Amino acid sequence: MTDSVFLRASEVLLQNSVHEKLGQTRKLQQDWLAGKLDLSRDRSLELNAPGIPTNLEFVTPAKLPRRTLHSALGQIAFIHALTHIEFTAINLALDIIARFQDMPRQFYQDWIQVAVEETGHFELLNTRLLSLGSEYGNLPVHNGLWTMATKTAHDVLHRLALVPRMLEARGLDVTPDMINRLLEINDQETAGILEKILQDEIGHVKIGSQWFSYVCKKRGLDPHSTFFDLLKVNAGSQIRKPINHEARKQAGFSEQELNSLDQMTG
Repeated sequence: MTDSVFLRASEVLLQNSVHEKLGQTRKLQQDWLAGKLDLSRDRSLELNAPGIPTNLEFVTPAKLPRRTLHSALGQIAFIHALTHIEFTAINLALDIIARFQDMPRQFYQDWIQVAVEETGHFELLNTRLLSLGSEYGNLPVHNGLWTMATKTAHDVLHRLALVPRMLEARGLDVTPDMINRLLEINDQETAGILEKILQDEIGHVKIGSQWFSYVCKKRGLDPHSTFFDLLKVNAGSQIRKPINHEARKQAGFSEQELNSLDQMTG
């Protein structure tokens, strides 16, 4: 007997317990690879908001205190913010599986793999927090990354353009500087974690790029103009220097796209 991958992904998405969400995400992949999950559509799923730890406090970005990495609390706050990004990334991968039920089988296999890798990123960062005397949920966070998921809930094309190819690709641009800043304070352990995450995220953005091109082709759209039309409407302050050309090339960005991004940064 098989279950729907869409129903299962939605159940994991709505799970509030961090421990349960991580374990159930890995079980999702195990059952998918074992052929226990099918593609039976279920349009009745409730996907309004993801499950989050009950102790998590959300504030606006402006209310998050500014701290320097050169203080112990600043170091913890920096890592905590990254840990929240990775937790949200798990939810984003689960949501794209459960929400968009008309894609090829490989689409779901790809995003299940992304979800599992994001659980690994979360665990690495949260373990680092524990070693520093803190843990995920001890500090307030903002919900900017999930806000874009809400804005793109109506169309898989918009989701692929604006989450993996805009927001997550921005991580490819800024992570090298984060690594350097951590090395300046002799935090080689966290820097090593970010190096691992950077390599994995190149693969995640590449998956987003490949499926964005697939949907554009299916709809008879030009990928370049479609992406930049969406970007110009939604990017706001997101397109700014630096642009990590090498990482973005590996993640499926064309030279034409990179040139256009350079022009947008001024």
